[in-house]
Amino acid sequence: MSGPKQIQIMGRSYQVSVKPEEEAALDEAVALVNGKLQELMGRQSSGSESTALMCALMIAHEAVLAQRTTGLDMPGYTRRIGAMAEQIEQVARKQDKLL
Repeated sequence: MSGPKQIQIMGRSYQVSVKPEEEAALDEAVALVNGKLQELMGRQSSGSESTALMCALMIAHEAVLAQRTTGLDMPGYTRRIGAMAEQIEQVARKQDKLL
């Protein structure tokens, strides 16, 4: 059963739904995204939207390279990333309304 989990991305809190057996993977994904965003923030002076897009591109590029070398299930991986991105967007919209 999925439950709520509080995560932090670039200092902003988000609440996402996650299955208990997927919490460790979510924590790793959050750390990966935060690391990539930090790396990009040091290189770019552009807005947060373009930084987020570049972060997504970097992660997708790494996933494509991994698929080519390890046979990763890219369609499944792509669906999961899309679902996670949509959940984050929904939470961000809700939190923006509260502010």
